Amino acid sequence: MGTSLGPTQTAMPVLEVTCSLVGWSCLYLLLCRTFPQRGSEWSCRLVTLSHGIVIVMLTAYVLFIDGPWPFTHAGTENTELQTFSLAVCLGYFFFDLGWCARHHTEGPVMLAHHAGSIAGILLALLMGVSACETCGVIFGSEITNPLLQTRWFLRRLGRYDGALGDAVDLLFISLFAAVRVGVGGFLFYCELTSPRTTLVMKLGGVAMYALAWVFMVDIARFGYRKSRAKYDRWRGEHRPRGGDRPLRGGDRPLRGGDRTPGATDAQKSE
Repeated sequence: MGTSLGPTQTAMPVLEVTCSLVGWSCLYLLLCRTFPQRGSEWSCRLVTLSHGIVIVMLTAYVLFIDGPWPFTHAGTENTELQTFSLAVCLGYFFFDLGWCARHHTEGPVMLAHHAGSIAGILLALLMGVSACETCGVIFGSEITNPLLQTRWFLRRLGRYDGALGDAVDLLFISLFAAVRVGVGGFLFYCELTSPRTTLVMKLGGVAMYALAWVFMVDIARFGYRKSRAKYDRWRGEHRPRGGDRPLRGGDRPLRGGDRTPGATDAQKSE
């Protein structure tokens, strides 16, 4: 069972979180000055993209190289690199939550996700334990974020409707289902069954995994609608025209007063 850190031990994480918040905010202001014609959301999305790339690389190093392994060491004491990773991520979440609250760009589900992420990271930092599995959750949550931002930029640039947009969507849906729901489900099980993980962290894991399923349902609906629309468009483009089919035995040539076969269907498909 973890114990709260003393004032001396919390000083460094607080400084790191503060520096992270200042750093992401300065990057946002710099991007706003660099792309004034694009608007504030463009700059904020660039910050989000940058954070996604940085934090995925950082947590990947923590998980796969520095260790320990979150599936077997959930609830253990935080290492310095784990604490640094959480501080970098927490500073970004403070920045992004403030930006979303000011500009009213996100719905209640995304705001709840941000609030839950902030609470979970704060608990891990203040208690001095469970940063191991928290880094695993951050890695699984953020690995799809660059694809999500790429999709948004493609739409803004008018390049989303095509093979590139389809590839980004397919990769995003596949990664989300495999990593965040699949692997995330196993990590969630390991956290619940670990005797070292505190009750409050287990309850936080329940909330975050439930949110992941809420997102998964929305993503599945989006994938179904997009696939159905593409199939309907393909079927309309390849539907045989009545006037183009060859004459078969028993068919008679069209005469002046006859209606062209399939004309009504063709008009509907158009």
